Amino acid sequence: MLRKMTETEIKQGLKFVLSKIEEACSRRTKEVGQINPRLVAVSKTKPVESIIEAYEAGQRHFGENYVQELEEKAYNKQILEKCKEIKWHFIGHLQGNKVNKVVNVPNLYIIETVDSQKLARKLNNSCTSSGEGNSKLRVFIQVNTSGEKEKSGCIPNDIIDMVSFVKNECPNLQIDGLMTIGDADHSQEAQNPDFLKLIQCKKEVCQKFNIPEEEFELSMGMSGDFEHAIEMGSTNVRVGSAIFGYRAKKNT
Repeated sequence: MLRKMTETEIKQGLKFVLSKIEEACSRRTKEVGQINPRLVAVSKTKPVESIIEAYEAGQRHFGENYVQELEEKAYNKQILEKCKEIKWHFIGHLQGNKVNKVVNVPNLYIIETVDSQKLARKLNNSCTSSGEGNSKLRVFIQVNTSGEKEKSGCIPNDIIDMVSFVKNECPNLQIDGLMTIGDADHSQEAQNPDFLKLIQCKKEVCQKFNIPEEEFELSMGMSGDFEHAIEMGSTNVRVGSAIFGYRAKKNT
């Protein structure tokens, strides 16, 4: 069994990752842009205590992959009391029958994994029924840039149709940008081809819908490749093990 990281280790992990993000930003070219990337601390399978420790060290954005676990943590009394400015990212594959649960969790910031028109419509309808009409639900459109069958996401050729559908048919959703995971085999490549595809998708979307590129996000990069992703223009990176230590498997 993996031991729980101490408060000091979590603080050191955060400090290390933030320093790597800063270094990666310094290596960006002017063409990439200078938007300061958002760090999402991936807290799946991690205890409430570790989340509170990271929050108290200054971290605000946290990512969860599983609906049940997100619910348990988002409604946790300690987190609600001690982490009032926490912002939850849902970063796992979202099944249609669990949409209502995710949409209604407190302090939900964004759903990063909208991968089909069907899911977008269900999210839009769920927002209507929840009575939260004053604000739109932030989403990223997930793109399967690597073409791997086991990965979710719309294919790059469908991105314009997907964005158009959400803009025209889902008034309760706000598209903040695009997200991809990419092939792990490409994680150490300075010019990751999966990231390049997402960048191209962003350019096509911004051109088609007259969106300033600096206002449209790219969520790409995880523990093994977030530095390369930032160098290429990522505005949102998801890092877990470097902060919280390695995860135990979900069924243990």
